[in-house]
Amino acid sequence: MKATESKELIQAIDELEKERGINKNYLLESLETALVTAYKRNFDSAENVKIIMDEKTGDIKVFSVKTVVKDVQDENLEISIEEAKKQNKKIKEGETIEIEIIPKNFGRIAAQTAKQVIVQKIREAERNMIYTEYNDRKGEIVSGIVQKADGGTVVLDLGRLEGIMLVKDQIPTEKYRVNDKIRAYVLSVEKGVKGAPQVLVSRSHPDFVRKLFEFEIPEIYEGLIEIKNIARDAGSRSKVAVYSTNPDIDPVGSCVGQKGIRIQNIINELNGEKIDVIEWNEDPAIFISEALLPAQVMAVDVNQEDKFAQVIVPDDQLSLAIGKGGQNARLAAKLTNWKIDIKSESQFRELLEKQESEETDHTSHFENE
Repeated sequence: MKATESKELIQAIDELEKERGINKNYLLESLETALVTAYKRNFDSAENVKIIMDEKTGDIKVFSVKTVVKDVQDENLEISIEEAKKQNKKIKEGETIEIEIIPKNFGRIAAQTAKQVIVQKIREAERNMIYTEYNDRKGEIVSGIVQKADGGTVVLDLGRLEGIMLVKDQIPTEKYRVNDKIRAYVLSVEKGVKGAPQVLVSRSHPDFVRKLFEFEIPEIYEGLIEIKNIARDAGSRSKVAVYSTNPDIDPVGSCVGQKGIRIQNIINELNGEKIDVIEWNEDPAIFISEALLPAQVMAVDVNQEDKFAQVIVPDDQLSLAIGKGGQNARLAAKLTNWKIDIKSESQFRELLEKQESEETDHTSHFENE
């Protein structure tokens, strides 16, 4: 490599450190490693080679590293003690010595290798910067343009990289089309096979609903209202438990908004998914009763030890309390983290009458004995 090329290379490395934050020593070490590989490949060498690049001038020096021995068995890796002492009188058997070699035409190879390494390291630096940027956005909502939507994985153009939305992270009732602009929740950022970062996004995750609430309801964003839990059947229904320590704040009313405008914005983003906003209560009986809305509840009997609740509803409310396919009861159980058994008033009365009858029969049998 010519002196001018060496100088230009060092200048380029200095600029990369300033502009892109790529450590100069790291670049030089990468270059030296790549040059060793290039040397061995181009000169078909079995030598133990060491290459050093001057960090100020860019000059490259190639050394053959040999072990000092009494009798040489392999000239590529060993040197006799007599020969070694000609260069260093204090050298001892068993030590290594570096002998500078000047390979022909290595300058051209070095220049090509240097360009390849720099391009590679620039790409790596850009990938790392993008990875860091999006890794910091984990748990946030991003917007993207649908690039691929063929019924399987959806690929989004997020600007500087792609967002991947797997089938399980899609809302089952939604159809995605190329060039659609959609929003999604950042689940994680991973490094792909070739080192390029991949952003895994979701529209079905419960935290997507949580983030939408933060966007639309200032009291949640400001911490005046807390979302205690979310239970979700993506595309169909969500139940959101909210709470405020401030007695002057109506957490449910604040989330729904005047004439339902706040909650409607969230429903629109979720393409019509129903959302039940429920006030959290530390009393499990009250909380479970609220969680089963829109059904009206007559009574709740709780077993704290087993976290089991027996719920009684009017006869005409049973199907509403259970919900289509058991959805309402299932979401209520998920929201409260309680096992819930729902019975109608008639079913409960029948159960009581049966228990009383069995107790009467048992007592009568005992008396006869």
